[in-house]
Amino acid sequence: MLILSRSEVERLLDLDELIEALAAAMSDLSAGRASSPPRVAARIPERAAFLGAMPARLPSSDALTSKLVSVFPQNTTLPTHQAVIAAFDPETGEPTAFLDGTAITALRTAAGSALSTRLLAREDATTLAILGTGVQARAHAQAMPRVRAFTEIRVAGRDRAKVEAFAAEIGATAATSFAAACDGADVVCATTHADEPVVLRDHLSPGTHVTSVGFNPTGREVDDATVADALVAVESRESALAPVPAGSLDLASANPDDVVEIGELLDGRRTGRTSPDELTLYKSVGVAVQDAAAAALVLRAALEQGAGLEVDIQD
Repeated sequence: MLILSRSEVERLLDLDELIEALAAAMSDLSAGRASSPPRVAARIPERAAFLGAMPARLPSSDALTSKLVSVFPQNTTLPTHQAVIAAFDPETGEPTAFLDGTAITALRTAAGSALSTRLLAREDATTLAILGTGVQARAHAQAMPRVRAFTEIRVAGRDRAKVEAFAAEIGATAATSFAAACDGADVVCATTHADEPVVLRDHLSPGTHVTSVGFNPTGREVDDATVADALVAVESRESALAPVPAGSLDLASANPDDVVEIGELLDGRRTGRTSPDELTLYKSVGVAVQDAAAAALVLRAALEQGAGLEVDIQD
């Protein structure tokens, strides 16, 4: 079995390749070619946390994987999402690799937002707002400029010192509030663990594309008015509209018939943006085929470069 650390995963995973691999994965999922059941979890109610399991079979990457992810929203010095991924031979079921999933979770989530932006944001989008200052905020700062030519990036958060430090780190403007960051932004990326919405319809300009990846078992990032007015896209209706821990409280008011899947947009079975002023929203809950696609890229690169540690666990 090949063992890969977090630093190795980060070095081996190419974001541009990942965006393309996610496009194939989303198409597989919506077409019924992939197997990716909604997340199941063991809950830790005293911490408002859970340990989730996410298995997947993904034909486009020839991958069979399962991720175990812990979600502890109260973490401050550790990531709120921590994970490991096991890979198996899709022909024999033999375990073949065990790798860090924390870096993969961060990067594939941001790559999914970038894919949605490529599909749904206006072509002339130049102003990006990132709400949040944590792991996902940084991953989105890496991924989003790969799909649109942003000339201005704004960041906002509840801790002013963290906002200013993050803005300096990525060469962005430190906004004074979530509302100020959203005002006039072409793309808004919500990456928080908010209890109450940080994306409010009144703060969004016509034609804005919103990506929301934050997860809180008892909270939400996006208000009902935004959900009602927007074209809503998800990875999987089955997962996104399910109860927590698979689904999102943000979409509790959504009409399932109006929600489109990213794979359906890619395959042309559903229509995306229809006018420059249309509001669009991508709500991500994370699906296992995304982890499978990312893990397959990492393992292919590891094989090519001779990375990782080989361990015989059956010895």
